[in-house]
Amino acid sequence: MNKAIVITSISPPTKAVEQFEKIQGWQLIIVADEKTPPEWYYDNVVFLSLRDQQTSGGYLFDVLPLNHYCRKMIGYIEAIRSGANTIVDSDDDNIPKANWSIPPFTGFYQIASNKGFTNIYKLFTNDPIWPRGFPLKQIYTAIEPSTSELVKKDVSIGIWQGLADGDPDVDAIYRLTNNKPCFFNDREPVVLASKVVCPFNSQNTAFCREAFPLLYLPATVTFRFTDILRGYVAQPILWTLGLHLGFTGATVVQERNKHDYLQDFKSEIPCYLYPEKIIDTIAPIVHSRYSVEDNLYESYRALLGAGIVQAAEMIILEAWLKDIAGLQKRPYI
Repeated sequence: MNKAIVITSISPPTKAVEQFEKIQGWQLIIVADEKTPPEWYYDNVVFLSLRDQQTSGGYLFDVLPLNHYCRKMIGYIEAIRSGANTIVDSDDDNIPKANWSIPPFTGFYQIASNKGFTNIYKLFTNDPIWPRGFPLKQIYTAIEPSTSELVKKDVSIGIWQGLADGDPDVDAIYRLTNNKPCFFNDREPVVLASKVVCPFNSQNTAFCREAFPLLYLPATVTFRFTDILRGYVAQPILWTLGLHLGFTGATVVQERNKHDYLQDFKSEIPCYLYPEKIIDTIAPIVHSRYSVEDNLYESYRALLGAGIVQAAEMIILEAWLKDIAGLQKRPYI
């Protein structure tokens, strides 16, 4: 199969796993960690135990921490090795709807063009809600996208973010102060123009092959920050490729695993502190004359200098780049 869905799980097969496995034309890959039941099994699912990961022959296993969400990257490597040209990120508590699908990566789509940070949720609901990782000081001051200002254009998308109904991806401040369930309105997809920024997560997210290097999940940051940081790094690099970030309506329902909201808040503190700093650090240094891999490496080197990631991040990033360079038959930076 040339399309893969990657999930990391420490639970026995969940309803989400059962439903994703049924989707025709997609290979489901489950990545284990130390807490994953050793007897984990489900028909037609590629299950990567810790032993499987260790013997895969790549560089990543030896440098990735255990009990960390970033182990999911070994699943991405397996998908690339298997010939995938589309990789979807999801979690074991996101249950796909009957209409679950990924729009084409090229097409005629509505474009949001207001520059700066944009709360894309506002195009899909009137509820006072914002995505995890959105700058707190801009929740009520950012220019909100307007349906009347959207213009349709022929555009190429590098990453699609599908929304989630029920318990969508919001931050702990929302959950501690409101926590109202949200069911997004059905509407056509919206694509962000260059220099329009919105956080995206790893819960229902598709990457085209050209954007595969941007799947990298930083490992020296907190659990609730890793995919948000990845998303902020990815967007300026996408712009250099002429690619864009797009959002679709809700195609999964999240029945969220149990969380301690206060612990989530502590883990999300970098999400509240750094969004503007990340974009201001990365946007000026990436360029279309550089490869995706070079731009990614230089972005993290700049983030290291800005104190957002630790020195060990560069070691892990180098292992990731070496692994995908071998699989994609492209030179390492």
